Amino acid sequence: MVSPRQQTYAERALKHTNPTAKILLETMERKKSNLAVSVDVTKTKDFLAIIDAVGPFTHVDILEDFERGLIQQLQNLSTKHDFVIFEDRKFADIGKAKPFISEHSSDNVTGNTVALQYSSGVHKIASWSHITNAHPVPGPSIITGLASVGLPLGRGLLLLAEMSTKGALTTGVYTEEAVRMARARRDFVIGFIAQRRMEGVGIMEGETVDEAEDFLVLAPGVGLHAKGDAMGQQYRTPKEVVLDSGCDVIIVGRGIYGTDPSLTEAIASRAQEYRAAGWEAYLQRASSS
Repeated sequence: MVSPRQQTYAERALKHTNPTAKILLETMERKKSNLAVSVDVTKTKDFLAIIDAVGPFTHVDILEDFERGLIQQLQNLSTKHDFVIFEDRKFADIGKAKPFISEHSSDNVTGNTVALQYSSGVHKIASWSHITNAHPVPGPSIITGLASVGLPLGRGLLLLAEMSTKGALTTGVYTEEAVRMARARRDFVIGFIAQRRMEGVGIMEGETVDEAEDFLVLAPGVGLHAKGDAMGQQYRTPKEVVLDSGCDVIIVGRGIYGTDPSLTEAIASRAQEYRAAGWEAYLQRASSS
């Protein structure tokens, strides 16, 4: 069986059963881009300007002036620019159902903290975001809770298996358990936030891995002109991430939008630089298989 890192995005899309994974792979192949732009700004005007220039990976929960009308604008831009929406929510709450007493009824009602965070509240993330992510800290129940909302909508989940900051605790057994949890729910978990491919990780003695296993790997900590910052972020080049480590998507934030979100032409130019570097690394990987 050929490893996913040796296949094209189009070939992998044909085999994926999760609709969001298929859409993401098809979109990358069609647009010739494996770039995800992390839009970490606090004003709606800046948020939409960056997205209109480059396409998003969003953080709506940090917007200071969020209104529901923003979501329709985001969806319109998704159609206009042909991109997949990934809300970087990093869910980490419990997924086990628990009873509570409704104010409007004497009956017990079943609640689910993480499912309600995903489906309800101000942001209603599941209704518009193709992809979201979660920490595996609460155990498999977090996947169960999120899947109860996202799976009927055809959504996909990424687990945070590794992080790119210095001193991160997402190593060793933590990463192995994240991968095991994902393998048990391949219908909904489509991949990882990680720094490398996860084939073979978390395999117990005597276990065999399904040859059809294909998890997407989205990698943060990508930079063309810096190796780190004051916040402990550690950067690698698109070539190191995609070609050397076998990751599928490069995640870039400040390296593209900088310190002034109003400079949309410069932002678009930097995005194109990263897009070209990421795609060239992917082509080299595909041609070497």
